[in-house]
Amino acid sequence: MSIALLEQTSIQTSGNKGLSQTKLKETLGRDDFLILLVAQLKHQDPLNPLDGTDFTAQLAQFSSLEQLFTANDRLTDISESMDLQKTGDVLDYIGKTVKTTDNTILVENGETAPGAYNLEDKADVTVFILNDDGLEVRRIYAGWQNAGEHDLVWDGRDNDGRMVDDGVYTFELEARDKEGFVVPYNTYLTGEVTGVTYERGMPYLMVGNNLVSPSSVVEVGRGVGSKE
Repeated sequence: MSIALLEQTSIQTSGNKGLSQTKLKETLGRDDFLILLVAQLKHQDPLNPLDGTDFTAQLAQFSSLEQLFTANDRLTDISESMDLQKTGDVLDYIGKTVKTTDNTILVENGETAPGAYNLEDKADVTVFILNDDGLEVRRIYAGWQNAGEHDLVWDGRDNDGRMVDDGVYTFELEARDKEGFVVPYNTYLTGEVTGVTYERGMPYLMVGNNLVSPSSVVEVGRGVGSKE
């Protein structure tokens, strides 16, 4: 519905005592359109009735509006159908072991969840384990490593040899080649999916205490308790 129609309807109906003056909504639905159109016809000046051309144009606008609402309803149905399909796919992850592009490490009951990283080139590697405040709790010198994937080996102890508290930690790398230049790397998290939850309408996999986006999954394996 055009702004011109809203302004015209407001002017023609505002002068009638039988109508209450109500602030128009910014977004009008099909029922609002009909109410305004009927009010405009009911309270038009008999000596100056609504021009037939204008009335036909307004009916055409209503027809277009109705088609838009119908198309929107159909798109909503399609979107909901696709969401249901995606939900079914996500539920298939439950009970399986996944590898995701993440740099978190879960420590639970003194045991650390496995992590991994991939070097783009041969590098001298130092691993830094950080707590949730971003502070270093452990520094591990891994030495020279070839390009490719490597497992993160951490016994869950800090730099003083004490076991760290259970919780979620992150790890970062300092990887440099023989000339001292930084070597790019990717980090991975591996764990079993125990459930699915939703945040702001988006599905996330529950891997330990971590919420992982399905889009970050790069590998799927059998669950810990599954049989061949």
